[in-house]
Amino acid sequence: MPVRNAVLATPRIIREMSMEMKELGFGQRVGQIVQMAYVVEDIRAAMELWVRDCGVGPWFLLESFTGAEQRYRGQPARADIKLAMSFAGHMNIELIQPRDNHPSVYKEMIDRRGYGCHHVGIAVTDVPAVRASYEARGFRTAFEAPVPSGGSVCYLENGSLDPAFIELIPATPGMDEMFTRFWRAAVDWNQKDPVRPFA
Repeated sequence: MPVRNAVLATPRIIREMSMEMKELGFGQRVGQIVQMAYVVEDIRAAMELWVRDCGVGPWFLLESFTGAEQRYRGQPARADIKLAMSFAGHMNIELIQPRDNHPSVYKEMIDRRGYGCHHVGIAVTDVPAVRASYEARGFRTAFEAPVPSGGSVCYLENGSLDPAFIELIPATPGMDEMFTRFWRAAVDWNQKDPVRPFA
Protein backbone atom coordinates (compact mmCIF):
# COMPACT_ATOMS: atom_id res chain seq x y z
CA MET A 1 0.00 0.00 0.00
CA PRO A 2 1.51 3.41 -0.92
CA VAL A 3 2.42 5.56 2.06
CA ARG A 4 -0.14 8.22 1.13
CA ASN A 5 -2.97 5.68 1.11
CA ALA A 6 -1.76 4.13 4.36
CA VAL A 7 -1.97 7.53 6.06
CA LEU A 8 -5.46 8.17 4.68
CA ALA A 9 -6.56 4.73 5.89
CA THR A 10 -5.64 5.58 9.50
CA PRO A 11 -8.86 6.00 11.49
CA ARG A 12 -9.84 9.68 11.67
CA ILE A 13 -10.20 9.49 15.44
CA ILE A 14 -6.54 8.36 15.73
CA ARG A 15 -5.33 11.18 13.46
CA GLU A 16 -7.27 13.73 15.50
CA MET A 17 -5.81 12.45 18.77
CA SER A 18 -2.27 12.62 17.37
CA MET A 19 -2.76 16.22 16.22
CA GLU A 20 -4.56 17.48 19.33
CA MET A 21 -2.90 15.77 22.28
CA LYS A 22 0.25 17.00 23.92
CA GLU A 23 3.31 14.82 24.14
CA LEU A 24 3.32 12.12 26.79
CA GLY A 25 6.07 12.15 29.41
CA PHE A 26 8.15 9.54 27.60
CA GLY A 27 8.30 11.41 24.29
CA GLN A 28 5.43 9.90 22.30
CA ARG A 29 1.99 11.33 21.55
CA VAL A 30 -1.50 9.96 21.98
CA GLY A 31 -2.59 8.38 18.70
CA GLN A 32 0.90 7.04 17.93
CA ILE A 33 2.46 3.61 18.24
CA VAL A 34 4.13 3.63 21.66
CA GLN A 35 4.88 -0.07 22.08
CA MET A 36 6.32 -3.05 20.20
CA ALA A 37 5.61 -6.40 21.87
CA TYR A 38 7.04 -9.88 21.44
CA VAL A 39 6.02 -13.32 22.72
CA VAL A 40 9.02 -15.24 24.02
CA GLU A 41 9.71 -18.74 25.25
CA ASP A 42 11.91 -17.72 28.19
CA ILE A 43 11.51 -14.16 29.41
CA ARG A 44 14.76 -14.06 31.36
CA ALA A 45 16.74 -15.32 28.39
CA ALA A 46 14.96 -12.77 26.19
CA MET A 47 15.79 -9.90 28.54
CA GLU A 48 19.41 -11.03 28.62
CA LEU A 49 19.50 -11.05 24.80
CA TRP A 50 18.04 -7.53 24.56
CA VAL A 51 20.56 -6.26 27.13
CA ARG A 52 23.58 -8.04 25.61
CA ASP A 53 22.87 -7.65 21.90
CA CYS A 54 20.71 -4.51 21.71
CA GLY A 55 21.81 -2.46 24.73
CA VAL A 56 18.19 -2.21 25.93
CA GLY A 57 17.51 -2.05 29.66
CA PRO A 58 16.80 -2.02 32.48
CA TRP A 59 13.79 -4.35 32.36
CA PHE A 60 10.83 -4.16 34.72
CA LEU A 61 9.52 -7.67 35.28
CA LEU A 62 6.04 -8.73 36.39
CA GLU A 63 6.09 -12.43 37.28
CA SER A 64 2.33 -12.92 36.92
CA PHE A 65 -0.44 -10.99 35.16
CA THR A 66 -3.94 -12.38 34.96
CA GLY A 67 -7.43 -11.37 35.99
CA ALA A 68 -11.01 -12.53 36.26
CA GLU A 69 -12.30 -9.92 33.80
CA GLN A 70 -10.21 -10.77 30.74
CA ARG A 71 -12.05 -11.93 27.62
CA TYR A 72 -10.53 -13.87 24.74
CA ARG A 73 -12.56 -13.93 21.52
CA GLY A 74 -15.71 -13.02 23.41
CA GLN A 75 -15.37 -15.66 26.13
CA PRO A 76 -14.13 -15.36 29.74
CA ALA A 77 -10.44 -16.23 29.92
CA ARG A 78 -7.96 -16.92 32.68
CA ALA A 79 -4.56 -17.09 31.00
CA ASP A 80 -1.57 -16.03 33.09
CA ILE A 81 1.56 -14.41 31.66
CA LYS A 82 4.90 -13.01 32.69
CA LEU A 83 5.69 -9.63 31.16
CA ALA A 84 8.64 -7.29 31.11
CA MET A 85 8.99 -3.73 29.82
CA SER A 86 11.88 -1.48 28.86
CA PHE A 87 12.53 1.33 26.38
CA ALA A 88 14.59 1.62 23.19
CA GLY A 89 14.72 5.37 22.62
CA HIS A 90 11.12 6.54 23.06
CA MET A 91 9.61 3.16 22.11
CA ASN A 92 8.31 0.85 24.83
CA ILE A 93 9.42 -2.75 24.33
CA GLU A 94 7.31 -5.47 25.94
CA LEU A 95 8.22 -9.13 26.32
CA ILE A 96 5.48 -11.67 27.11
CA GLN A 97 5.84 -15.29 28.24
CA PRO A 98 2.70 -17.43 28.77
CA ARG A 99 2.72 -19.21 32.14
CA ASP A 100 0.06 -21.80 31.25
CA ASN A 101 -1.74 -23.44 28.33
CA HIS A 102 -5.06 -21.65 28.71
CA PRO A 103 -6.42 -20.15 25.46
CA SER A 104 -5.08 -16.66 24.86
CA VAL A 105 -3.94 -14.27 22.15
CA TYR A 106 -0.39 -15.15 23.16
CA LYS A 107 -0.71 -18.94 22.91
CA GLU A 108 -2.70 -18.51 19.69
CA MET A 109 0.16 -16.59 18.09
CA ILE A 110 2.78 -19.06 19.26
CA ASP A 111 0.74 -22.02 17.96
CA ARG A 112 0.16 -20.25 14.63
CA ARG A 113 3.70 -19.23 13.78
CA GLY A 114 6.01 -19.43 16.79
CA TYR A 115 7.64 -16.81 18.97
CA GLY A 116 8.34 -13.25 17.84
CA CYS A 117 6.42 -10.07 17.08
CA HIS A 118 2.98 -10.08 18.72
CA HIS A 119 1.49 -6.60 18.60
CA VAL A 120 1.96 -2.89 18.20
CA GLY A 121 0.45 -0.74 20.94
CA ILE A 122 -1.25 2.60 20.20
CA ALA A 123 -1.95 5.03 23.06
CA VAL A 124 -5.52 6.34 22.92
CA THR A 125 -7.68 8.48 25.20
CA ASP A 126 -10.97 6.73 24.43
CA VAL A 127 -10.56 2.97 23.89
CA PRO A 128 -14.27 2.23 23.23
CA ALA A 129 -14.56 4.98 20.57
CA VAL A 130 -11.35 3.96 18.79
CA ARG A 131 -12.28 0.30 19.02
CA ALA A 132 -15.67 1.06 17.42
CA SER A 133 -13.89 2.95 14.63
CA TYR A 134 -11.66 -0.04 13.89
CA GLU A 135 -14.56 -2.50 14.08
CA ALA A 136 -16.52 -0.37 11.59
CA ARG A 137 -13.60 -0.96 9.20
CA GLY A 138 -13.73 -4.75 9.60
CA PHE A 139 -11.41 -5.33 12.55
CA ARG A 140 -12.34 -7.88 15.22
CA THR A 141 -11.65 -7.69 18.94
CA ALA A 142 -9.56 -10.69 19.93
CA PHE A 143 -8.83 -9.85 23.57
CA GLU A 144 -9.68 -7.30 26.25
CA ALA A 145 -8.66 -6.93 29.88
CA PRO A 146 -8.45 -4.29 32.62
CA VAL A 147 -4.94 -3.06 33.42
CA PRO A 148 -3.53 -1.66 36.70
CA SER A 149 -2.65 1.70 35.09
CA GLY A 150 -6.34 2.36 34.44
CA GLY A 151 -8.96 1.35 31.87
CA SER A 152 -8.90 -1.75 29.69
CA VAL A 153 -6.67 -2.69 26.77
CA CYS A 154 -8.02 -4.42 23.70
CA TYR A 155 -6.35 -6.31 20.87
CA LEU A 156 -7.69 -5.95 17.34
CA GLU A 157 -7.06 -7.86 14.12
CA ASN A 158 -8.23 -8.08 10.53
CA GLY A 159 -5.36 -9.99 8.93
CA SER A 160 -3.77 -6.92 7.34
CA LEU A 161 -0.94 -6.83 9.89
CA ASP A 162 -0.63 -10.59 10.26
CA PRO A 163 1.01 -11.86 12.35
CA ALA A 164 0.70 -8.79 14.60
CA PHE A 165 -2.30 -7.51 16.54
CA ILE A 166 -3.06 -3.85 17.25
CA GLU A 167 -3.37 -3.13 20.96
CA LEU A 168 -5.27 -0.05 22.11
CA ILE A 169 -3.62 1.19 25.30
CA PRO A 170 -5.57 3.63 27.50
CA ALA A 171 -3.50 6.83 27.78
CA THR A 172 -4.39 7.38 31.42
CA PRO A 173 -2.33 9.38 33.93
CA GLY A 174 -1.31 6.04 35.46
CA MET A 175 -0.09 4.74 32.10
CA ASP A 176 1.84 7.95 31.39
CA GLU A 177 3.46 7.89 34.83
CA MET A 178 4.50 4.23 34.54
CA PHE A 179 5.82 4.44 30.98
CA THR A 180 7.65 7.69 31.76
CA ARG A 181 9.26 6.17 34.84
CA PHE A 182 10.48 3.16 32.82
CA TRP A 183 11.72 5.47 30.03
CA ARG A 184 13.69 7.66 32.47
CA ALA A 185 15.28 4.55 33.95
CA ALA A 186 16.42 3.54 30.45
CA VAL A 187 17.78 7.02 29.68
CA ASP A 188 19.78 7.07 32.94
CA TRP A 189 20.78 3.40 32.89
CA ASN A 190 24.38 2.63 33.91
CA GLN A 191 24.18 -1.11 33.05
CA LYS A 192 23.54 -2.02 36.70
CA ASP A 193 20.47 -3.93 37.92
CA PRO A 194 19.26 -4.98 34.45
CA VAL A 195 16.12 -6.67 35.83
CA ARG A 196 13.96 -4.82 38.35
CA PRO A 197 10.53 -5.34 39.93
CA PHE A 198 7.53 -4.11 37.96
CA ALA A 199 6.43 -1.46 40.45
